[in-house]
Amino acid sequence: MNAATLDVAGIGNAIVDVIAHADEAFLAAEGFAKGAMTLIDAARADALYGRMGDGIESSGGSAGNTMAGIASLGGGGAYIGKVRDDALGAIYRHDITALGLRFDTPPATEGPGTARCLILVTADGQRTMGTYLGACVSLGPEDIDSATIAAARITYLEGYLFDPPRAKKAFRKAASLAHEAGRLVALSLSDPFCVGRHRDDFRDLVSGEVDILFANEAEICSLYETQDFEAAAVAVRGHVKIAALTRSEAGSVILADGAAHKIAAAPVARAVDTTGAGDLYAAGVLFGLTRGLPLPICGAIGSLCAAEIISHVGARPEAALDKLVASAGLV
Repeated sequence: MNAATLDVAGIGNAIVDVIAHADEAFLAAEGFAKGAMTLIDAARADALYGRMGDGIESSGGSAGNTMAGIASLGGGGAYIGKVRDDALGAIYRHDITALGLRFDTPPATEGPGTARCLILVTADGQRTMGTYLGACVSLGPEDIDSATIAAARITYLEGYLFDPPRAKKAFRKAASLAHEAGRLVALSLSDPFCVGRHRDDFRDLVSGEVDILFANEAEICSLYETQDFEAAAVAVRGHVKIAALTRSEAGSVILADGAAHKIAAAPVARAVDTTGAGDLYAAGVLFGLTRGLPLPICGAIGSLCAAEIISHVGARPEAALDKLVASAGLV
């Protein structure tokens, strides 16, 4: 087996985020389930954008956010995702590569434009999303570069990408290539409604092709069709090598080798915007794993990264995460 030259290869929906504050009444009027992601078409995306308040635009997407966290921690990585050859696609490519990450996926030259996610943040910091997938739906197995996957210690799959049908084949190809190269495969369940739409496929993927699973409490409970977190935690044991399960302000639990490591949430003065909290938690844990750190330390790094993200608007780090982690004595 050749030595890995990348820490993480992330595969996900390449999306430009538009983040704005909103109240509960606005969510109700738009018919959104608070705290969830709803897929919308181009017409609704345009209409919603027109009704939103002033917004902040930035490159996003769940796996993209995680990869930004990896880069801020000092890790090396690559991103695989589909954009269109339009203005938003050019912005997305610039933002990813400016972080020092590889982004070699060729853009689509026809069809829908680059995806966008309209994120509504309520006063409690909770985020509710309307996502137009656009060019993301065209990502397929042909976009999975075997050399990139073989070079990465961990291939990280974004659960949101399971909605476009061809992406499922891309996921399985990436997982197969990673394991053939002796690498690890990680999956984020992303959203409980996404899990509900694809529960059987997710269970099959988790049981056979995933080594490291990331999920919040609602997602893992949805996967195993229970409202009892402890029951869901028991159910996932034996299916993956490592399960990192987050519980908001209650911290997280990392399950591995028959042990349960309880990780405290890192303190934050005020939760401004929870967008990207799970993505950055994953970044911290993945970074720790690529450095061979003990699981409790990996979890603590994840918690610290999540705390940084929820302390401001936006899903990309504003502080240098490598310096925060060093200051906390975690590396």
